[in-house]
Amino acid sequence: QVQLVESGGGLVQAGGSLRLSCAASGSRFSISSMGWYRQAPGKQRELVASISSTGSTNYADSVKGRFAISRTNAWNTLYLQMNSLKPGDSAVYYCNLRTRSSVSWGQGTPVTVSS
Repeated sequence: QVQLVESGGGLVQAGGSLRLSCAASGSRFSISSMGWYRQAPGKQRELVASISSTGSTNYADSVKGRFAISRTNAWNTLYLQMNSLKPGDSAVYYCNLRTRSSVSWGQGTPVTVSS
């Protein structure tokens, strides 16, 4: 079983930056991808960015050019560098890990961007 713990969220002014981290522990066998999702109040959870076992990345159109996802080689930690933040980026950000047979989620870290 995998445990995911996010950190790095907080309050930032528009135009600022934050770096989210997701520490993974436990069994990390046959990981196919890890990613960041976010959920704003009253909205559905949406994919922000993901990175596959081959290193390919995928970003939501709304964050392309502003956010960057990366990970350590052993899948110990997943990062999300967020630059040029906008009020619309405010949400709870969740870390996600997928294997061939399971999906794991962290507890989330809140991000609030003030205008």
